[in-house]
Amino acid sequence: MTDPNTPSGPDTENMHAAPVEPAQTAAKNGAKPEAGNAPGWERATLEKLAMAALIEQRLARRWRNGIRLGWLVFLVMLVWFGMERGGASADISTPHTAVVKIQGEIASGSEASAELVVAAMNSAFEDKGAQAVVLLINSPGGSPVQAGIINDEIRRLKAQYKKPIYAVVEETCASAAYYIAVGADQIFVDKASVVGSIGVLMDGFGFTGLMDKLGVERRLMTAGENKGFMDPFSPQTDKQRAFAQSMLDQIHQQFIGVVKAGRGTRLKETPETFSGLFWTGQQAVDMGLADHLGNLDYVAREIVKAEDLVDYTRKDNVAERLVKRFGASMGEGAVRAIRSLPALH
Repeated sequence: MTDPNTPSGPDTENMHAAPVEPAQTAAKNGAKPEAGNAPGWERATLEKLAMAALIEQRLARRWRNGIRLGWLVFLVMLVWFGMERGGASADISTPHTAVVKIQGEIASGSEASAELVVAAMNSAFEDKGAQAVVLLINSPGGSPVQAGIINDEIRRLKAQYKKPIYAVVEETCASAAYYIAVGADQIFVDKASVVGSIGVLMDGFGFTGLMDKLGVERRLMTAGENKGFMDPFSPQTDKQRAFAQSMLDQIHQQFIGVVKAGRGTRLKETPETFSGLFWTGQQAVDMGLADHLGNLDYVAREIVKAEDLVDYTRKDNVAERLVKRFGASMGEGAVRAIRSLPALH
């Protein structure tokens, strides 16, 4: 007999027959389901892994794009600076005053080297619009060889192009810088400029006395009697000192000859003129070492009659500096390799 209050039918049979899931039982009892038995955990894990991989790919792509953009900017800068050497373009037809700056130490590899200064002067003299060339000088001097090359080129360009060239001194025009300036037609200075120092020097140090007191022995091996006579740790003989002095005297006479040829009758020579002393701009004018007081604008406006200034100064561009640094590092590596070789026995 069937209880009238008991439901019957297919649903009733399914309800009695359906087993209870462990997860549901655990949930009813207040216990957490195990991770391995959580519904949909495989899908959630795969989604997390896929999202992490996607984020990593995006970051890697951005990093690669950033590096590529950086290299592109770098190459564009190299091309830009490689095309522009700091000088003016040729054939500027408008009348102007060409300016070539000689600043800092005059030496091979510097911005005041004969290579860069001569290249700038050639461009300035060749330009049909340049009414005159002005050497704007602010240098304490440097190599007599570099200065001699520039001075010779000044005289050659003046004879070829029949164009005037003036030297305008800012702060300093001493030693090798003055060697260059005397090649100009006229020299203009400020009353407080430093001018002169017509002399030659060779400097160094000697530590032989100190080494004797410390008990240090210098072991220098040379092939040739005078090969190491400039070594600061070896004594210098009278013969070697006389030889070095004769070299300095010869270069000094070359310097004096260039000054006399450049200044001519304007030079008021005194016993101190070629002694290596230097003077103010006003004193230099009084002594005939310079011609007039005046700055760059004054010379362009009043002497050249062309107020527009065009700078022809050559400078190493970024690409050239990188190449030189790379070459220097390669040279340093070669020197280290040579030094690592076993010494002669």
